[in-house]
Amino acid sequence: MIRYIKNIFLGIYCLLQGMYISMLNMIRPKVTEKYPENRGRKEMMERFRGLLTMPHNEQNEHKCTACGICMINCPNGTIQVISRKEPDEATGKEKRVLDRHLYDLGSCTFCALCTIACPQDAIAWSPVFEHTVFTRNKLVKQLNREGSKLEVKTGKS
Repeated sequence: MIRYIKNIFLGIYCLLQGMYISMLNMIRPKVTEKYPENRGRKEMMERFRGLLTMPHNEQNEHKCTACGICMINCPNGTIQVISRKEPDEATGKEKRVLDRHLYDLGSCTFCALCTIACPQDAIAWSPVFEHTVFTRNKLVKQLNREGSKLEVKTGKS
């Protein structure tokens, strides 16, 4: 009988404790981000990894030499570097030229091994985080722009 009464008081105590915590959470100030409304004012952290990009300059030039190191270091085959060979005017030998740099966002683990391994710093992370699409094939993106070419390095420092 004593155990029965003790369990009733313990149940009432636990109920009041839960109600106390709920009341505290009701009067605390809200910290929820109003995401769709503040889309333009959203600031991401410095090291945020949102979307892999290939920066181009004003002349539509990029730094990618199509070496394939980013593709080799990708643990799950997210990156594909498709290159072609063209004759070099200066030496007369064939050189590798970037044709397409494909990135499958749907299978990316955002490990950043590709950007760390790139010797030319040709790819970087952007703060874009909205990737919602209806079909999976829209997640495959071409990083180099149409008609882009390798950036010519000048002798100036």
